Amino acid sequence: MLPSATSTQFLLARLGDARIGFAASAVHEIARAVAITPLAGAPDIIEGVINVHGRIVPVVDVRRRLSMHAVALAPEQFLIVIEVADRLIAVRVDDVEDLLDVAADSLTPPASLSPVLRRLEGISALSDGALVIYDADAFLTQAEREALDAAETVGA
Repeated sequence: MLPSATSTQFLLARLGDARIGFAASAVHEIARAVAITPLAGAPDIIEGVINVHGRIVPVVDVRRRLSMHAVALAPEQFLIVIEVADRLIAVRVDDVEDLLDVAADSLTPPASLSPVLRRLEGISALSDGALVIYDADAFLTQAEREALDAAETVGA
């Protein structure tokens, strides 16, 4: 299906039993999981860093953000590298499924569900469940960005 002006394309991924999505326009690349190097002084939400074509990219622990149980890094997992504001971040997921066009009128704005869902772009009902779509630009809080900047400066 070709995207229309009233739909947006999202990359679907799995995190345990949860299905999550990211705007395809924010996705820089998808790669198999690789070793993640710890970064001293980074905020708790950062698992560590990886090397993406010579660039050091922080890996965000989405499970921690979603209060899910931790899962050990495994070679069958994937890293989705996403462009957010002024940097690249990677998100470790269990599986990458597909690209999906979501009609704008099928997205439920997060604020209509709860004001604490400000990191979401929306939630869409699919024929086989719900899709939680994350706003990549709001993935890190300002405090987390500042702590990450400081840790990357010290680690450099």
